[in-house]
Amino acid sequence: MTEEIKLEKIHDYLWEIPKSGGMRVPGRVYASEEMLKVIRQDKSLEQVVNVAHLPGIQKYSIAMPDIHWGYGFPIGGIAAVDIEEGVISPGGVGYDINCGVRLMRTNLVEEEVRPKLRELVTELFHRIPSGVGIGGKIKLSQKDYKEIIRKGANWAIEQGWGEKEDLNRIEDHGTFPGGDLEAISNKALERGKDEIGTLGSGNHFLEVDIVDQIYNPAMADAFGLFKDQVCVLIHCGSRGFGHQICTDYIDKMLSYMRREGINLPDKQLACAHIKSKEGQDYLSAFAAAVNYAWTNRQIIMNFCREAFYRVFQIGPKDLGGQLVYDVSHNIAKFEEHKVNGKTKKVCVHRKGATRALPKGHPLIPEIYKDVGQPVFIPGDMGRFSFVLVGTEATLDETFGSCCHGAGRMLSRNKALKMGKGRNLFAELEEKGIIVMARGKKTVAEEMPEAYKEAEDVCDIVHNAGIAKKVARLRPIGVIKG
Repeated sequence: MTEEIKLEKIHDYLWEIPKSGGMRVPGRVYASEEMLKVIRQDKSLEQVVNVAHLPGIQKYSIAMPDIHWGYGFPIGGIAAVDIEEGVISPGGVGYDINCGVRLMRTNLVEEEVRPKLRELVTELFHRIPSGVGIGGKIKLSQKDYKEIIRKGANWAIEQGWGEKEDLNRIEDHGTFPGGDLEAISNKALERGKDEIGTLGSGNHFLEVDIVDQIYNPAMADAFGLFKDQVCVLIHCGSRGFGHQICTDYIDKMLSYMRREGINLPDKQLACAHIKSKEGQDYLSAFAAAVNYAWTNRQIIMNFCREAFYRVFQIGPKDLGGQLVYDVSHNIAKFEEHKVNGKTKKVCVHRKGATRALPKGHPLIPEIYKDVGQPVFIPGDMGRFSFVLVGTEATLDETFGSCCHGAGRMLSRNKALKMGKGRNLFAELEEKGIIVMARGKKTVAEEMPEAYKEAEDVCDIVHNAGIAKKVARLRPIGVIKG
Protein backbone atom coordinates (compact mmCIF):
# COMPACT_ATOMS: atom_id res chain seq x y z
CA MET A 1 0.00 0.00 0.00
CA THR A 2 2.85 2.42 0.78
CA GLU A 3 3.92 2.35 -2.87
CA GLU A 4 0.34 3.20 -3.87
CA ILE A 5 -0.02 6.21 -1.59
CA LYS A 6 -0.07 9.33 -3.73
CA LEU A 7 1.90 12.36 -2.61
CA GLU A 8 1.31 15.86 -3.92
CA LYS A 9 4.29 18.19 -3.84
CA ILE A 10 3.80 21.37 -1.78
CA HIS A 11 7.46 22.39 -2.16
CA ASP A 12 10.87 20.66 -2.40
CA TYR A 13 10.71 19.52 1.26
CA LEU A 14 6.99 19.06 1.92
CA TRP A 15 4.47 16.59 0.44
CA GLU A 16 0.76 16.10 1.04
CA ILE A 17 -1.34 12.94 1.12
CA PRO A 18 -4.84 14.12 0.06
CA LYS A 19 -7.78 13.24 2.27
CA SER A 20 -9.60 10.10 1.14
CA GLY A 21 -11.81 7.38 2.58
CA GLY A 22 -12.15 7.74 6.33
CA MET A 23 -9.32 10.27 6.69
CA ARG A 24 -10.53 13.28 8.67
CA VAL A 25 -7.56 15.43 7.59
CA PRO A 26 -4.82 15.21 4.92
CA GLY A 27 -1.36 13.82 5.71
CA ARG A 28 1.80 15.93 5.42
CA VAL A 29 5.33 14.59 5.10
CA TYR A 30 8.54 16.62 5.36
CA ALA A 31 11.07 14.97 3.05
CA SER A 32 13.16 15.46 -0.04
CA GLU A 33 12.45 13.43 -3.18
CA GLU A 34 15.49 11.27 -2.42
CA MET A 35 14.40 10.71 1.19
CA LEU A 36 10.94 9.61 0.02
CA LYS A 37 12.53 6.63 -1.75
CA VAL A 38 13.84 5.46 1.65
CA ILE A 39 10.58 6.26 3.44
CA ARG A 40 8.57 4.19 0.95
CA GLN A 41 10.59 1.08 1.91
CA ASP A 42 8.48 0.51 5.03
CA LYS A 43 4.80 1.07 5.89
CA SER A 44 5.19 4.39 7.69
CA LEU A 45 3.26 6.40 5.06
CA GLU A 46 0.37 3.99 5.57
CA GLN A 47 0.57 4.85 9.28
CA VAL A 48 0.38 8.58 8.45
CA VAL A 49 -2.89 7.83 6.63
CA ASN A 50 -4.17 5.72 9.54
CA VAL A 51 -3.45 8.46 12.09
CA ALA A 52 -5.51 10.87 9.96
CA HIS A 53 -8.58 8.78 10.92
CA LEU A 54 -8.34 9.63 14.65
CA PRO A 55 -11.41 11.32 16.16
CA GLY A 56 -10.77 15.01 16.76
CA ILE A 57 -7.54 15.29 14.75
CA GLN A 58 -6.80 18.86 13.60
CA LYS A 59 -5.33 20.19 10.34
CA TYR A 60 -2.95 17.35 9.31
CA SER A 61 -1.44 14.01 10.27
CA ILE A 62 2.21 15.10 10.14
CA ALA A 63 5.44 13.16 9.55
CA MET A 64 9.02 14.38 9.92
CA PRO A 65 11.92 13.26 7.65
CA ASP A 66 13.11 10.74 10.29
CA ILE A 67 9.79 8.90 9.89
CA HIS A 68 9.91 5.10 10.06
CA TRP A 69 7.61 2.23 10.99
CA GLY A 70 6.40 2.34 14.58
CA TYR A 71 3.63 1.01 16.81
CA GLY A 72 0.37 2.51 15.49
CA PHE A 73 1.81 5.94 14.83
CA PRO A 74 4.93 6.23 12.69
CA ILE A 75 8.03 7.23 14.64
CA GLY A 76 8.51 10.84 13.59
CA GLY A 77 4.74 11.39 13.64
CA ILE A 78 2.73 14.31 15.04
CA ALA A 79 -1.02 14.65 15.61
CA ALA A 80 -2.93 17.38 17.45
CA VAL A 81 -6.46 16.57 18.60
CA ASP A 82 -9.35 18.62 19.89
CA ILE A 83 -9.66 18.50 23.69
CA GLU A 84 -13.45 18.11 23.70
CA GLU A 85 -13.98 15.56 20.93
CA GLY A 86 -10.53 14.14 20.46
CA VAL A 87 -8.74 11.06 21.75
CA ILE A 88 -5.51 10.21 23.49
CA SER A 89 -3.61 7.26 22.01
CA PRO A 90 -0.78 5.50 23.92
CA GLY A 91 0.64 4.41 20.55
CA GLY A 92 0.83 8.10 19.64
CA VAL A 93 3.13 8.66 22.60
CA GLY A 94 5.11 5.43 22.40
CA TYR A 95 6.09 2.65 24.76
CA ASP A 96 9.05 4.62 26.10
CA ILE A 97 7.04 7.50 27.55
CA ASN A 98 9.05 10.75 27.60
CA CYS A 99 12.05 9.24 25.93
CA GLY A 100 14.18 12.29 25.20
CA VAL A 101 17.59 13.83 24.83
CA ARG A 102 19.56 16.24 26.96
CA LEU A 103 22.80 18.01 26.09
CA MET A 104 25.36 18.93 28.74
CA ARG A 105 28.16 21.30 27.80
CA THR A 106 31.57 21.56 29.53
CA ASN A 107 34.46 24.02 29.67
CA LEU A 108 36.82 21.32 28.33
CA VAL A 109 38.09 21.03 24.75
CA GLU A 110 39.04 17.96 22.74
CA GLU A 111 42.80 18.18 23.28
CA GLU A 112 42.28 18.12 27.06
CA VAL A 113 39.96 15.10 26.98
CA ARG A 114 41.48 12.96 24.23
CA PRO A 115 44.50 11.69 26.32
CA LYS A 116 42.12 10.32 28.98
CA LEU A 117 39.22 9.44 26.70
CA ARG A 118 39.36 5.67 27.27
CA GLU A 119 39.50 6.20 31.04
CA LEU A 120 36.54 8.59 30.82
CA VAL A 121 34.38 6.24 28.73
CA THR A 122 35.25 3.36 31.09
CA GLU A 123 34.28 5.46 34.11
CA LEU A 124 30.97 6.47 32.47
CA PHE A 125 30.26 2.85 31.56
CA HIS A 126 30.82 1.68 35.13
CA ARG A 127 28.86 4.50 36.79
CA ILE A 128 25.79 4.40 34.53
CA PRO A 129 24.13 0.96 34.32
CA SER A 130 22.91 0.04 30.85
CA GLY A 131 21.15 -2.86 29.18
CA VAL A 132 17.72 -4.55 29.04
CA GLY A 133 16.17 -4.82 32.53
CA ILE A 134 19.39 -3.70 34.20
CA GLY A 135 18.84 -2.08 37.57
CA GLY A 136 20.93 0.55 39.34
CA LYS A 137 22.01 1.33 42.87
CA ILE A 138 18.93 3.49 43.62
CA LYS A 139 15.96 1.51 44.99
CA LEU A 140 12.66 3.39 45.02
CA SER A 141 10.29 3.08 47.96
CA GLN A 142 6.57 3.83 47.70
CA LYS A 143 7.30 7.24 49.24
CA ASP A 144 10.00 7.92 46.63
CA TYR A 145 7.58 7.02 43.85
CA LYS A 146 4.99 9.43 45.24
CA GLU A 147 7.55 12.23 45.31
CA ILE A 148 8.91 11.50 41.80
CA ILE A 149 5.40 11.38 40.36
CA ARG A 150 4.64 14.75 41.94
CA LYS A 151 7.94 16.57 41.49
CA GLY A 152 9.76 14.99 38.53
CA ALA A 153 13.37 16.13 38.10
CA ASN A 154 13.03 18.39 41.15
CA TRP A 155 13.02 15.24 43.32
CA ALA A 156 16.46 14.31 41.96
CA ILE A 157 17.76 17.81 42.73
CA GLU A 158 16.45 17.55 46.31
CA GLN A 159 18.34 14.26 46.72
CA GLY A 160 21.58 15.96 45.59
CA TRP A 161 21.69 14.80 41.95
CA GLY A 162 22.07 18.18 40.30
CA GLU A 163 21.56 21.91 40.70
CA LYS A 164 18.37 23.99 40.91
CA GLU A 165 19.55 25.82 37.79
CA ASP A 166 19.14 22.55 35.82
CA LEU A 167 15.36 22.83 36.16
CA ASN A 168 15.33 26.06 34.12
CA ARG A 169 16.71 24.10 31.18
CA ILE A 170 14.21 21.23 31.03
CA GLU A 171 10.86 21.30 29.22
CA ASP A 172 8.20 22.41 31.70
CA HIS A 173 10.95 22.69 34.33
CA GLY A 174 11.05 18.90 34.58
CA THR A 175 7.61 18.46 36.16
CA PHE A 176 4.41 17.29 34.45
CA PRO A 177 1.19 17.81 36.44
CA GLY A 178 -1.51 15.24 37.19
CA GLY A 179 0.44 12.08 38.01
CA ASP A 180 -1.47 9.63 40.20
CA LEU A 181 -0.09 6.49 41.83
CA GLU A 182 -3.57 4.95 41.86
CA ALA A 183 -3.59 4.85 38.03
CA ILE A 184 -0.44 2.71 37.89
CA SER A 185 -0.30 -1.09 38.06
CA ASN A 186 1.85 -2.91 40.61
CA LYS A 187 3.70 -4.51 37.70
CA ALA A 188 4.75 -1.08 36.38
CA LEU A 189 5.91 -0.01 39.85
CA GLU A 190 7.86 -3.24 40.22
CA ARG A 191 9.57 -2.86 36.84
CA GLY A 192 10.64 0.70 37.60
CA LYS A 193 11.73 0.40 41.21
CA ASP A 194 15.46 -0.08 40.54
CA GLU A 195 15.80 1.35 37.01
CA ILE A 196 16.03 5.03 37.90
CA GLY A 197 19.50 6.34 36.99
CA THR A 198 20.01 3.72 34.26
CA LEU A 199 20.38 4.07 30.53
CA GLY A 200 18.47 1.13 29.07
CA SER A 201 19.22 -0.57 25.79
CA GLY A 202 18.45 -0.40 22.07
CA ASN A 203 18.99 3.05 20.64
CA HIS A 204 19.59 4.62 24.05
CA PHE A 205 23.06 5.99 24.56
CA LEU A 206 25.38 8.38 26.31
CA GLU A 207 27.78 10.06 23.93
CA VAL A 208 30.84 12.28 24.47
CA ASP A 209 30.85 14.75 21.58
CA ILE A 210 32.97 17.55 20.21
CA VAL A 211 31.42 20.73 18.81
CA ASP A 212 32.74 20.21 15.31
CA GLN A 213 31.16 23.04 13.35
CA ILE A 214 29.24 26.22 14.14
CA TYR A 215 26.59 27.32 11.62
CA ASN A 216 25.10 30.19 13.58
CA PRO A 217 27.63 31.86 15.94
CA ALA A 218 25.07 34.07 17.70
CA MET A 219 22.74 31.15 18.50
CA ALA A 220 25.64 28.88 19.47
CA ASP A 221 26.87 31.56 21.86
CA ALA A 222 23.40 31.84 23.38
CA PHE A 223 23.44 28.07 24.01
CA GLY A 224 26.98 28.30 25.48
CA LEU A 225 28.55 26.28 22.64
CA PHE A 226 31.94 26.92 21.01
CA LYS A 227 34.21 25.12 18.53
CA ASP A 228 36.16 22.08 19.86
CA GLN A 229 34.14 22.09 23.10
CA VAL A 230 33.41 18.75 24.78
CA CYS A 231 29.69 18.03 25.34
CA VAL A 232 27.64 15.01 26.38
CA LEU A 233 24.38 13.82 24.78
CA ILE A 234 22.15 11.59 26.92
CA HIS A 235 19.29 9.68 25.26
CA CYS A 236 16.90 7.56 27.37
CA GLY A 237 13.41 7.55 28.86
CA SER A 238 11.14 6.00 31.47
CA ARG A 239 12.53 2.43 31.16
CA GLY A 240 10.32 -0.51 32.13
CA PHE A 241 8.04 1.75 34.19
CA GLY A 242 6.78 3.69 31.17
CA HIS A 243 6.77 0.61 28.96
CA GLN A 244 4.47 -1.26 31.33
CA ILE A 245 2.11 1.73 31.66
CA CYS A 246 1.76 1.84 27.86
CA THR A 247 1.13 -1.92 27.75
CA ASP A 248 -1.50 -1.72 30.49
CA TYR A 249 -3.46 1.11 28.87
CA ILE A 250 -3.44 -0.21 25.31
CA ASP A 251 -5.47 -3.17 26.59
CA LYS A 252 -7.90 -0.88 28.44
CA MET A 253 -8.37 1.36 25.41
CA LEU A 254 -9.08 -1.53 23.07
CA SER A 255 -11.97 -2.45 25.39
CA TYR A 256 -13.10 1.20 25.40
CA MET A 257 -13.10 1.36 21.59
CA ARG A 258 -15.21 -1.81 21.33
CA ARG A 259 -17.67 -0.42 23.87
CA GLU A 260 -17.89 3.03 22.21
CA GLY A 261 -17.93 1.73 18.64
CA ILE A 262 -14.74 3.51 17.56
CA ASN A 263 -13.44 1.90 14.38
CA LEU A 264 -9.95 2.67 13.16
CA PRO A 265 -7.87 1.06 10.39
CA ASP A 266 -5.28 -0.30 12.87
CA LYS A 267 -5.92 -1.59 16.39
CA GLN A 268 -2.46 -0.29 17.37
CA LEU A 269 -4.09 3.15 17.32
CA ALA A 270 -5.99 2.10 20.46
CA CYS A 271 -7.37 5.25 22.05
CA ALA A 272 -9.99 6.77 24.33
CA HIS A 273 -11.62 10.16 24.37
CA ILE A 274 -9.52 12.56 26.41
CA LYS A 275 -12.45 13.37 28.69
CA SER A 276 -13.39 9.71 29.30
CA LYS A 277 -12.40 7.87 32.49
CA GLU A 278 -10.01 5.67 30.48
CA GLY A 279 -8.47 8.73 28.86
CA GLN A 280 -8.05 10.54 32.18
CA ASP A 281 -6.63 7.43 33.88
CA TYR A 282 -4.05 7.01 31.12
CA LEU A 283 -3.06 10.68 31.38
CA SER A 284 -2.55 10.25 35.16
CA ALA A 285 -0.30 7.23 34.64
CA PHE A 286 1.40 8.84 31.63
CA ALA A 287 2.23 11.97 33.68
CA ALA A 288 3.94 9.76 36.27
CA ALA A 289 6.10 8.15 33.57
CA VAL A 290 6.96 11.57 32.11
CA ASN A 291 8.24 12.65 35.53
CA TYR A 292 10.12 9.36 35.98
CA ALA A 293 11.94 9.91 32.67
CA TRP A 294 13.00 13.47 33.51
CA THR A 295 14.23 12.25 36.89
CA ASN A 296 16.13 9.44 35.18
CA ARG A 297 17.97 11.75 32.78
CA GLN A 298 18.70 14.19 35.61
CA ILE A 299 20.38 11.50 37.73
CA ILE A 300 22.33 10.10 34.77
CA MET A 301 23.66 13.57 33.96
CA ASN A 302 24.84 13.96 37.53
CA PHE A 303 26.60 10.57 37.41
CA CYS A 304 28.23 11.86 34.25
CA ARG A 305 29.46 15.01 35.99
CA GLU A 306 30.96 12.86 38.76
CA ALA A 307 32.80 10.74 36.18
CA PHE A 308 34.43 13.88 34.71
CA TYR A 309 35.38 15.12 38.22
CA ARG A 310 37.17 11.86 39.05
CA VAL A 311 38.94 11.28 35.74
CA PHE A 312 40.17 14.85 35.29
CA GLN A 313 40.55 15.64 39.02
CA ILE A 314 38.56 18.84 38.67
CA GLY A 315 35.58 20.40 40.42
CA PRO A 316 32.23 21.74 39.21
CA LYS A 317 33.59 25.22 38.41
CA ASP A 318 36.39 23.91 36.16
CA LEU A 319 34.15 21.36 34.46
CA GLY A 320 31.30 23.80 33.82
CA GLY A 321 29.00 20.81 33.29
CA GLN A 322 25.88 22.81 32.59
CA LEU A 323 22.71 21.49 31.02
CA VAL A 324 21.99 23.19 27.68
CA TYR A 325 18.47 21.76 27.43
CA ASP A 326 16.39 18.60 27.81
CA VAL A 327 13.90 17.86 25.01
CA SER A 328 11.17 15.23 25.16
CA HIS A 329 10.26 13.24 22.08
CA ASN A 330 7.68 10.61 23.10
CA ILE A 331 5.05 12.73 24.71
CA ALA A 332 1.62 14.36 24.53
CA LYS A 333 1.25 18.00 25.54
CA PHE A 334 -1.75 20.27 26.06
CA GLU A 335 -0.87 23.43 24.17
CA GLU A 336 -2.56 26.34 22.42
CA HIS A 337 -2.22 26.52 18.63
CA LYS A 338 -3.99 28.29 15.80
CA VAL A 339 -6.49 26.14 13.91
CA ASN A 340 -8.45 27.73 11.07
CA GLY A 341 -7.36 31.16 12.27
CA LYS A 342 -8.51 30.66 15.86
CA THR A 343 -6.39 29.86 18.91
CA LYS A 344 -7.53 26.66 20.60
CA LYS A 345 -6.19 24.23 23.14
CA VAL A 346 -5.20 20.89 21.64
CA CYS A 347 -3.42 17.74 22.76
CA VAL A 348 -0.28 17.38 20.62
CA HIS A 349 1.00 13.80 20.28
CA ARG A 350 4.71 13.81 19.46
CA LYS A 351 5.89 10.28 18.73
CA GLY A 352 9.58 10.55 17.92
CA ALA A 353 9.28 14.29 17.49
CA THR A 354 10.29 17.25 19.64
CA ARG A 355 8.93 20.65 20.44
CA ALA A 356 10.69 23.37 18.44
CA LEU A 357 9.30 26.66 19.67
CA PRO A 358 10.37 30.07 18.33
CA LYS A 359 11.81 32.96 20.29
CA GLY A 360 9.34 34.77 22.47
CA HIS A 361 7.08 31.76 22.97
CA PRO A 362 5.74 31.56 26.55
CA LEU A 363 6.58 27.85 26.93
CA ILE A 364 10.34 28.14 26.52
CA PRO A 365 12.67 29.05 29.39
CA GLU A 366 13.44 32.68 30.14
CA ILE A 367 17.13 32.14 29.25
CA TYR A 368 16.18 31.25 25.66
CA LYS A 369 13.29 33.69 25.19
CA ASP A 370 15.32 35.89 22.85
CA VAL A 371 16.70 33.08 20.69
CA GLY A 372 14.22 30.18 20.60
CA GLN A 373 14.17 26.66 21.95
CA PRO A 374 17.19 24.38 21.38
CA VAL A 375 16.39 21.31 19.24
CA PHE A 376 18.67 18.24 19.20
CA ILE A 377 18.89 15.77 16.32
CA PRO A 378 21.17 12.90 17.37
CA GLY A 379 22.77 10.91 14.59
CA ASP A 380 24.24 7.45 15.09
CA MET A 381 27.29 6.47 17.10
CA GLY A 382 29.62 6.88 14.13
CA ARG A 383 28.37 10.10 12.57
CA PHE A 384 27.35 13.65 13.38
CA SER A 385 24.54 14.97 15.60
CA PHE A 386 23.06 18.45 15.34
CA VAL A 387 21.86 21.35 17.44
CA LEU A 388 19.12 23.52 15.91
CA VAL A 389 16.73 26.20 17.09
CA GLY A 390 12.94 26.43 16.68
CA THR A 391 11.36 28.94 14.30
CA GLU A 392 8.06 30.79 13.89
CA ALA A 393 7.14 28.49 10.97
CA THR A 394 6.73 25.51 13.29
CA LEU A 395 3.74 27.17 14.92
CA ASP A 396 2.00 27.62 11.55
CA GLU A 397 2.91 24.25 10.07
CA THR A 398 3.72 21.56 12.65
CA PHE A 399 2.11 22.52 15.97
CA GLY A 400 5.53 23.74 17.13
CA SER A 401 7.31 20.46 16.35
CA CYS A 402 10.43 19.15 14.63
CA CYS A 403 12.14 15.79 14.07
CA HIS A 404 13.98 13.89 16.82
CA GLY A 405 16.81 11.95 15.18
CA ALA A 406 18.19 10.36 12.03
CA GLY A 407 15.50 7.65 11.84
CA ARG A 408 16.09 3.95 11.29
CA MET A 409 16.63 2.72 7.75
CA LEU A 410 17.31 -0.97 8.49
CA SER A 411 15.38 -3.28 10.80
CA ARG A 412 17.36 -4.67 13.72
CA ASN A 413 17.42 -8.10 12.05
CA LYS A 414 18.83 -6.66 8.82
CA ALA A 415 21.42 -4.71 10.78
CA LEU A 416 22.46 -7.88 12.62
CA LYS A 417 22.95 -9.69 9.31
CA MET A 418 25.00 -6.80 7.94
CA GLY A 419 27.14 -6.76 11.10
CA LYS A 420 27.88 -10.49 11.03
CA GLY A 421 31.63 -11.14 11.03
CA ARG A 422 32.52 -7.47 11.53
CA ASN A 423 34.29 -5.95 14.54
CA LEU A 424 32.28 -2.74 14.84
CA PHE A 425 34.14 -1.69 17.99
CA ALA A 426 37.44 -1.72 16.05
CA GLU A 427 35.88 -0.04 13.00
CA LEU A 428 34.62 2.85 15.13
CA GLU A 429 37.87 3.10 17.08
CA GLU A 430 39.72 3.56 13.80
CA LYS A 431 37.57 6.67 13.38
CA GLY A 432 38.61 7.89 16.84
CA ILE A 433 35.40 6.76 18.58
CA ILE A 434 35.62 4.53 21.67
CA VAL A 435 32.46 2.45 22.15
CA MET A 436 31.58 0.39 25.23
CA ALA A 437 28.46 -1.78 25.46
CA ARG A 438 27.14 -4.75 27.38
CA GLY A 439 27.04 -6.85 24.24
CA LYS A 440 28.03 -6.98 20.57
CA LYS A 441 24.41 -7.48 19.51
CA THR A 442 23.26 -3.98 20.49
CA VAL A 443 26.22 -2.40 18.72
CA ALA A 444 25.41 -4.39 15.56
CA GLU A 445 21.73 -3.44 15.74
CA GLU A 446 22.69 0.20 16.18
CA MET A 447 25.49 0.35 13.59
CA PRO A 448 25.70 3.63 11.66
CA GLU A 449 24.43 2.03 8.43
CA ALA A 450 21.17 1.13 10.21
CA TYR A 451 20.23 4.82 10.24
CA LYS A 452 19.61 7.56 7.71
CA GLU A 453 22.34 10.18 7.51
CA ALA A 454 21.35 12.69 10.23
CA GLU A 455 22.77 15.53 8.14
CA ASP A 456 20.25 14.79 5.35
CA VAL A 457 17.38 14.79 7.85
CA CYS A 458 18.67 17.99 9.42
CA ASP A 459 19.01 19.73 6.05
CA ILE A 460 15.37 18.97 5.22
CA VAL A 461 13.95 20.63 8.34
CA HIS A 462 16.46 23.50 7.96
CA ASN A 463 15.54 24.08 4.31
CA ALA A 464 11.83 23.66 5.07
CA GLY A 465 12.27 26.43 7.66
CA ILE A 466 10.82 24.57 10.67
CA ALA A 467 14.17 24.72 12.54
CA LYS A 468 17.53 26.32 11.81
CA LYS A 469 20.97 24.71 12.16
CA VAL A 470 23.17 26.03 14.97
CA ALA A 471 26.02 23.56 15.47
CA ARG A 472 27.30 20.08 14.55
CA LEU A 473 28.56 17.52 17.10
CA ARG A 474 31.09 14.73 16.40
CA PRO A 475 31.14 11.62 18.64
CA ILE A 476 34.40 10.47 20.28
CA GLY A 477 33.06 8.21 23.05
CA VAL A 478 29.83 6.18 23.29
CA ILE A 479 28.25 3.89 25.87
CA LYS A 480 25.35 1.67 24.82
CA GLY A 481 23.03 -0.74 26.57
